[in-house]
Amino acid sequence: MVKKGIGILLLAGLIGLMCFQPALAKNFKYSTSGDIMTIDPHSQNEGPNNAMKNNVYECLVHRDYNLEVEPSLAVRWEVINPTTWRFYLRKGVKFHEGEPFTADDVVFSFKRNKNSQSDMNAYLATVKEVKKIDAHTVDYITKGPDPILLQNLTAHFIMSKSWSEKHNCTEPVRGSTDEIYSTRHSNGTGPFILVERVPDTRTVLKVNPDWWNTPNKVHNLTNATFVPIANAATRVSALLTGEVDMMFPVPLQDVPRVNASPGVKAMQGPELRTIFLGFDQHRDELLDMPGSGKNPFKDVRVRKAFYQAINIEAIHKKVMRKASTPSGMMIAPGIIGWNEELYKRFPYDPEASKKLLAEAGYPDGFSITFDCPNDRYVNDEAICQAVVPMLARIGIKATLNAQTKGLHFDKIGLKQGNNTSFYMLGWTPGTYDGLNPLVNLMTVDGQGHGTWNCGKYTNPRVEELTKMLAVEVNAEKRAKMMYEAHKIHREDFGHIPLHQQALAWGVRDYVDIKQPANDSVWLRYVNITK
Repeated sequence: MVKKGIGILLLAGLIGLMCFQPALAKNFKYSTSGDIMTIDPHSQNEGPNNAMKNNVYECLVHRDYNLEVEPSLAVRWEVINPTTWRFYLRKGVKFHEGEPFTADDVVFSFKRNKNSQSDMNAYLATVKEVKKIDAHTVDYITKGPDPILLQNLTAHFIMSKSWSEKHNCTEPVRGSTDEIYSTRHSNGTGPFILVERVPDTRTVLKVNPDWWNTPNKVHNLTNATFVPIANAATRVSALLTGEVDMMFPVPLQDVPRVNASPGVKAMQGPELRTIFLGFDQHRDELLDMPGSGKNPFKDVRVRKAFYQAINIEAIHKKVMRKASTPSGMMIAPGIIGWNEELYKRFPYDPEASKKLLAEAGYPDGFSITFDCPNDRYVNDEAICQAVVPMLARIGIKATLNAQTKGLHFDKIGLKQGNNTSFYMLGWTPGTYDGLNPLVNLMTVDGQGHGTWNCGKYTNPRVEELTKMLAVEVNAEKRAKMMYEAHKIHREDFGHIPLHQQALAWGVRDYVDIKQPANDSVWLRYVNITK
């Protein structure tokens, strides 16, 4: 009886200890095909990078998972006059290392964001000045009325002025290889704190217990680990074995397998990203044609020939397994400025392409290098591999140069002086407005425009309309201008839009996660239910 009583007491004590145990940690591990390139909020304007920034840093305003704008570091705002917006900053906010958030940090971050080495400066192209009114009030003064300023400010990340000065990182660096302190370290105000950053291996975050919005948080995570897994089969295996809780993108051929496996599912939905091809249209001599004194892509007939040589239906059915929507525009349905008429593609017609090349003086075609990422978009390298023989059919000898996204973006981007003749890129307008791709992809005015206009397409009327759109507040006038600008670009064959890819995320059944149409994993909307 004594032994039995002792056993009961021990059991009761153990149960008591269990009752007083802290809540179990909620760890979330997720993966995609390529690593982020930097944690610096102003160095790279790329989807996965921007998604990670939103976990650590914050802006004056934020997008929820429905992509609607909501207050963040600003609690409210008002328009003082057509060119002045006043923002009232949230009080009591602290950066992760304890510094109080004030107007000085906003003014500093504006100047850093506008730096020539910033990849995010297009978002503030219309802002002339940010003026401190008091410790928690700032005015954004624009060059003219800006109808989408709030949309742009969802990508204007705020850094600590004192922290940046302390660590000698007051200016960003462009590219994936140059480093400063803020490349691998952070000090934001967001819901998660960076614990460890090992490039190409892992990025580890922990919950910010002092986040200003903790009382209203909708996640239950304590830690999160992001691991890049380049090989698609390995990534799928990691999901099925439980090594990761979530991964994306699920290879299209593996979606049925994932859905048929116990404990996992594939989340699918539309994405607002447009995948497209671009040409060098600014050099008098193409990089791939040294000594010739020629650049075929300056001729609209050559650009049209390339466009009509691409069998988009074959790519849609064979490469994308119908998980894409062929597009004739550089923007997707759901983006302001989308137009059904302009969305229709020009016909696939390789015979017409041959005639166009002959008329342009290239009856036997020519040779080019085709730059393509192999770890950024859904089936990116496979799409490029499919395009190569399509071009060969009209006499174009395209040598595929497929490489990891960091090297690809450095090569075709400003880092290496747009060192490309023909390339693939994808773009989701961060403002969800058709002005965004005009500013970033279709103009070269030298005032923050054309950051990813890698071939430097330009048209005087498109340049003029883009400037007018930036300050036009009348919706009807703005719609007409938007239509005209995108119509001109379409008929110029300034780029070759291919399609909008579909989202495919693989998740364990105990993961409750929101899937926004911009393909971003925002940890503030993740719950572990086991």
